[in-house]
Amino acid sequence: MSSVDVAVKVFRRLKPEDFRVLQVIEAAMGRYRYVPEKALPGLTRLNQRKLDFCLSRLGKWGLIERWIGPYNGYVLYTAGYDCLAINALVKAGVLEAFGKPLGVGKESDVYDALTPEDRQVAVKFHRLGRMSFRQTRRVRGYIAERTHISWLYQSRLAAEREFEALKLVHPKGVAVPEPISQNRHVVVMGMIEGAKLAEFHEILKPEKTLKEVLLNIRRAYVEAGVVHADLSEFNIIMQPNWHMLIIDWPQYVKRDHPNADQLLERDVRNVVQFFKRKFKTKTSLEEALSYVKA
Repeated sequence: MSSVDVAVKVFRRLKPEDFRVLQVIEAAMGRYRYVPEKALPGLTRLNQRKLDFCLSRLGKWGLIERWIGPYNGYVLYTAGYDCLAINALVKAGVLEAFGKPLGVGKESDVYDALTPEDRQVAVKFHRLGRMSFRQTRRVRGYIAERTHISWLYQSRLAAEREFEALKLVHPKGVAVPEPISQNRHVVVMGMIEGAKLAEFHEILKPEKTLKEVLLNIRRAYVEAGVVHADLSEFNIIMQPNWHMLIIDWPQYVKRDHPNADQLLERDVRNVVQFFKRKFKTKTSLEEALSYVKA
């Protein structure tokens, strides 16, 4: 059972004081690796009996962890952070109900869900805590070097950046999921249907599909001033209508970034080489780059 499954299962059983305890631990984790147990009565403004009851059941439900060391403290589990984000999105009138998982990866879980208007949407939970902090810093250039950076901060920052990127490129006609809302480490976006390009052994018109991918890279670069910076066959979705979506934008850079041209060339090379290797297309890197930068 994933942490989202845990969060959805217990969400309706949580009371306002439970959310208050979760929020206090979340806020204090910016200062402490483990939030001191002695600090919680003052921070939550709950009497000791009610606080102990909340801590006990939050621990039993897998939302927090109690740490025993030089002092006793608490930290959020992933499911606890999920509950806080879900609660905020439900209160904001963005989400009404959760459905099945659409995809589970190293750095995110994606679920389908319904809005109060019965619109089907995709809900992406960023999970950078699954990678080591050192590895995350190496592959995520937007995370500054810090002696202690929590997985909450990493995942929230990734979600904020992805939502920001989608808001930049979607209005310019780039084929991406529509950005709907974002809270903490969660991004709510238009529905994602289809499969990763990497999973296809053949497609009907590979040259035409390659041109569509390059057109969207070009729109992002020329019209929105954005480079994906991590583009490959693993984050291009082929939809049932054989049109594509580009997903996974947290590592985007703007066109005036010092490494923008280098990253753009890497994106284009990844795509061109994949199509050439798997579908025997003839477009060269030079032709593709010239088109994208036109």
